[in-house]
Amino acid sequence: MSITTDILRARAAGSFWLRLAAVALPLLMIAPAFWNGYPLLQWDTGGYLARWYEGYLVPSRSTVFGLYLHSGESFGFWINLAAQSLAALWLLQLTLRVLGLMQTFRFVAISLLLILSTALPWLASMLLTDIFAGLSVLSLFLLIVGRSRISGLERLFLFGFTAFAAATHSATLGVLLGLCAIGWLARPLLGRRLPLAGLAQASLTLVAGGLMLVSVNHALSGNWAWTPGGYGVAFGRMMQDGIVARYLGDHCPHESFRLCPYRNELPATADEFLWGKSMFNTLGRFEGMNDEMSYIVVHSLADYPAWQAGAALRALGQQMLHVATGEGTNGWIPHTYGIIERYIPAQIAPMRAARQQHWGVDFEYVNWLHVPVALLSMLALLGLLAHALANRRLDDLTLLGATVTLALLGNAFICGVISGPHDRYGARMVWLATFVVLMALSRHFGDDEPADDTSAAA
Repeated sequence: MSITTDILRARAAGSFWLRLAAVALPLLMIAPAFWNGYPLLQWDTGGYLARWYEGYLVPSRSTVFGLYLHSGESFGFWINLAAQSLAALWLLQLTLRVLGLMQTFRFVAISLLLILSTALPWLASMLLTDIFAGLSVLSLFLLIVGRSRISGLERLFLFGFTAFAAATHSATLGVLLGLCAIGWLARPLLGRRLPLAGLAQASLTLVAGGLMLVSVNHALSGNWAWTPGGYGVAFGRMMQDGIVARYLGDHCPHESFRLCPYRNELPATADEFLWGKSMFNTLGRFEGMNDEMSYIVVHSLADYPAWQAGAALRALGQQMLHVATGEGTNGWIPHTYGIIERYIPAQIAPMRAARQQHWGVDFEYVNWLHVPVALLSMLALLGLLAHALANRRLDDLTLLGATVTLALLGNAFICGVISGPHDRYGARMVWLATFVVLMALSRHFGDDEPADDTSAAA
């Protein structure tokens, strides 16, 4: 009788802590927004918000994400943050469950550590696509590797979530596409670890995401087109590396480019050129310069291949180290303020009352913790993979670690090489490394065996 009573008491206590976590964790995941008094805004937020109202396409601003933000306007965008918080926690617990590591205490402890030491809660508290970049890597992994361990309804939700995430930003789609391609290439070596049905379903999410983006673009703008802007962003990075100035210097004497009169006055950075007060505005911005920028990008790749390769490698390495939280999330975001004031007047008062709009958000102290944790997590992740390779063991956690490593490299290549290194691009993905390391530590000091452990040996 006493054994039965003890078991019942233990179950009741576990149920209590689970209910408490179910209430507290979603709130803690968006605690930065509560502290701010309003969802955090970023320099790019206004461009997404305006898509519903302006009805035309602009570079690098997904109409799908714009429509998602528009759906939350009547609720002060808090419904968007609730969705982001719940999606993050759902994917964290589902990953733990698929890997055979799900315990209430472990889930709560890992979630709290991620909330305290990484950019994750800041991303979940922000009206920006970045939260979906990292989460989509987990959802893609679960669709492929965990397909047989999740329900049909969960697979359906994962499919929809991954497709939506792919449609929110071209860089996210690029990372997911690269992971799928590597998965297909690795399948002959890994066999049943990468199920054919899982790979096929994961690949179809990218097709669905692409169709979603083109369809919404057409619905809002009347054009069957992809979100524009790729060449302009790449042009900015090449200009920052000095390649554009060299190309203009070599070709302006015998070719007529609109930029030729300005070849000695080009700004030092891509951000100054594209978003500051530069000759880019004088020459018509993307609409006026797209053909010329695309021409210079393509031909400079052929003219200076070694220089381009060296610049790309430097950008890749620099991007891996740019991991600070909060870039572009301060009080100086006039475009976003202007869009809200013009199109969503009901939100003016609560927006202006927030700490951010009074310059009360400072990430300096936050990054004293976040940056070392991020860099150490990436080093520890490499150590985990090296240890697994030395022991010729490939369990699911190692496979997730390899997936996250490839995602970090792919993200750094796409964002750093094309757009130029920015902390924002690193912070939105590097928390995944911390998540994997925390799972490995909890398993090492716990009593769990590797889930579905399979030797990597032939």
